[in-house]
Amino acid sequence: MRVTFLGTSGAVPTTERATSGLLVEREGDRLLFDCGEGTQRQMMRYETGFDIGHIFLSHMHGDHTLGLPGLTQTWGFNGRERPLAIHAPAGTRGEVESLLSAATDRPSYPVRVTQASPGEVVLDREEYEVRAFQVDHDTRAVGYALVEDERKGRFDRERAEEEFGIPPGPKYSRLHAGEPVEHEGRTVRPEAVVGPARPGRRVVYTGDTRPVEATVAAAEEADLLVHDGTFADDHTERAHETAHSTAREAAAVAREAGVRQLALTHISTRYAGRGDLLGAEAREVFPDTLVAHDGMSIEVPFPDSDRSFDVQAR
Repeated sequence: MRVTFLGTSGAVPTTERATSGLLVEREGDRLLFDCGEGTQRQMMRYETGFDIGHIFLSHMHGDHTLGLPGLTQTWGFNGRERPLAIHAPAGTRGEVESLLSAATDRPSYPVRVTQASPGEVVLDREEYEVRAFQVDHDTRAVGYALVEDERKGRFDRERAEEEFGIPPGPKYSRLHAGEPVEHEGRTVRPEAVVGPARPGRRVVYTGDTRPVEATVAAAEEADLLVHDGTFADDHTERAHETAHSTAREAAAVAREAGVRQLALTHISTRYAGRGDLLGAEAREVFPDTLVAHDGMSIEVPFPDSDRSFDVQAR
């Protein structure tokens, strides 16, 4: 699973940071979270690929949505036929549809707009799901958690062969799938040769928000939490006024949730060239903190892997 930051600026773009956009690639599926101005160019620049079936909007502020007309129009110019699903907070369907027709007629390919309420499973796949959760920003804003299913336990081939005398073959597959097998007059149950289920990965994206308990719950033991970190301590009051978080507040959420890695995004233009200040303040509370920048990608390992997070900058 690879997470690529397409835009990490606050309300307005800068020469170094575009507005909000996050692309998650999982086993060939590409999911786009928010679509700020210029998102399609960022996708080209960072070579993420354009084959996206689902877009998740956290709220309808322009720095999270104004890239949508251009991106959907470009797909039309390129002859797209594949259906597109756009998921947005409940009560915003009309605004999304207006955006889609802002520059031209509605796209020629099928577009489905669904509305996400906190607590709902927005996307249900065979091996993972995307859930919406409550945040504190715009009254209709939501965050999203990508949660993988548990994986099968490890198959103990050595024990299957040496203790039970089962040679490699179809019986291995049946045991690993949870079925008992008969071998030489005895029943071998799967738990004899298959270890306990292993956890999948969890990636949580808050969009814009104040620190809230709902984020802590959604991000419990998450592998990666991407959290609003708009301000440093010097603008704590401004964070309250605008319903954003400071880096230190985001770090406190990460610590309480027990996440493995925190990435701060939505960085105010006040800190152009000074992102290290936000990182330093956050790491006083939660050491495993990164300040995201455009083009940064994070390869998220499985929780039981001995691999560390692979962070690359472009």
